[in-house]
Amino acid sequence: MLGQMMTQPLLISSLIDHAQRYHGQTEIISVETDGTVTETNWSEIAVNARRLASALTRLGLEPQDRVGTLAWNNRRHLEIYYATSGAGYVCHTVNPRLFPEQLTYIINHAQDRVLFFDATFIPLVAALHGALTDVHHFVLMGPRSDEAAAQIPDLKFYDELIETGDAAFEWPELDENTASGLCYTSGTTGHPKGVLYSHRSTVLHSFASNTRDVIGFSAMDVVMPVVPMFHVNAWGSPYACAMSGSRLVLPGPDLHGEALVNLIDTYGVTLAMGVPTIWQGLLAHAAKCGTSLKSLERTVIGGAACPPSMMDIFRNKYGVDTVHAWGMSEMSPLGTANHPLAKHLVLPLDEQHLIRLSQGRPPFGVELKIVDDDGNDLPHDGETQGDLMVRGHWVLDSYFLLQDQDLLQDGWFATGDVATLDADGYMTIRDRSKDIIKSGGEWISSVELENIAVAHPKLATAAVVGVPHPKWDERPLLVAVRAEGENPSEEEVLAFFEGKIAKWQIPDKVVFVDALPLNATGKVLKRNLRSDFKDALAG
Repeated sequence: MLGQMMTQPLLISSLIDHAQRYHGQTEIISVETDGTVTETNWSEIAVNARRLASALTRLGLEPQDRVGTLAWNNRRHLEIYYATSGAGYVCHTVNPRLFPEQLTYIINHAQDRVLFFDATFIPLVAALHGALTDVHHFVLMGPRSDEAAAQIPDLKFYDELIETGDAAFEWPELDENTASGLCYTSGTTGHPKGVLYSHRSTVLHSFASNTRDVIGFSAMDVVMPVVPMFHVNAWGSPYACAMSGSRLVLPGPDLHGEALVNLIDTYGVTLAMGVPTIWQGLLAHAAKCGTSLKSLERTVIGGAACPPSMMDIFRNKYGVDTVHAWGMSEMSPLGTANHPLAKHLVLPLDEQHLIRLSQGRPPFGVELKIVDDDGNDLPHDGETQGDLMVRGHWVLDSYFLLQDQDLLQDGWFATGDVATLDADGYMTIRDRSKDIIKSGGEWISSVELENIAVAHPKLATAAVVGVPHPKWDERPLLVAVRAEGENPSEEEVLAFFEGKIAKWQIPDKVVFVDALPLNATGKVLKRNLRSDFKDALAG
């Protein structure tokens, strides 16, 4: 016997319809590429999304055609999110920080038919134009610009394009398993690989994001996603915030500390989301200008392990709760979020704070396990380390348009992380499998060493890599950037590790550099450091 309940497909268009119907006048603040600020609302976003969907249809796009974007976090990008997916096309957010060769590969591999781009990227698109074999329509995200038109043949303009569309456009009824979004990950070997999301997976991911034990967006929140909309859909926040009716502050291209502090204080941001490198700049400027970040209640930090010292500053100086989270492009990206259980609230504060340092536990919809080198399950005792595996409702089963894939292992996806799991599901990333250091047969976590190093008051940031050693196979090398105006010695930095970790795990050497090499998503390029300093401990 079947249940006698209504059945409606889980579609992205239903999210924007909900936001318009019940939160239509809720403000959306958008910082444009020229630094000006515009104010719109969910109702206007919905109307423009329908107009754009209608205009794209009139351009002759076919169902499931890919529509690329090279854009910052702004209102037009938000409208494109809903217009493309809602109309049955695939929204392909492209990371503009990649090398031109990678961008050409990604856009051509995705077979994008339309490419939207912000004014920042006019020179980039002009340079790539002749190599993008499948793009039929180039659209500048703004009003008409004769200067841009002179650089890019047959250029269209966003503000003119949506005027050709019909605000009464009706969203098509789609199968909820229809593809809706596409992101490419560079965290794999070889060419970047595409992860193709569905309407169903995206809506389920939004439900999970909105639970209190994950991020818990609400209609009372003023949300500032600092994580880019071209990076795993800003962690799904444009969808989850439409579902919850949150007010949005979209920060545009300037993500320096001064700009972010100004937005938080001006618009009363209560929840901000980003990677640790972004928050380093924000905290530095907050200390410099003396703000109390009065409105900010919580930050969500992912993309890399959050240093404990950063969590301490947010909590002790500004009264801001820091939610440590973990995920991957292949997971839409939500995997875990760190919130305490009821039993933890009776523990001493120091013990509660220690629990918050892990990446947290998975919500319903995600399962985790760890395995050994032979694929055997390992115990969830909080101590045993193993390769982290995942499966769930918003986890990929294969990469886009790649042949001969044997991606899953008995239905589980291998994340490439080394982790521990405890009996309550709290997961701690010990390292990337390729970054963990094996010294004399023993494992050393580069993440643990980095967390200690960045707490040094005279260091701005640091990374640890394993480099060849004539006796121990590998030993840890600390590559550090001095804080502004500081000049710590190697001996002073190494002494900082004493009493915090076993003596044999302390790095053998410190190398000071002006800056760490970062990839397109702000993560440290450790392979570059391993290459640059491979002979640092030779002899």
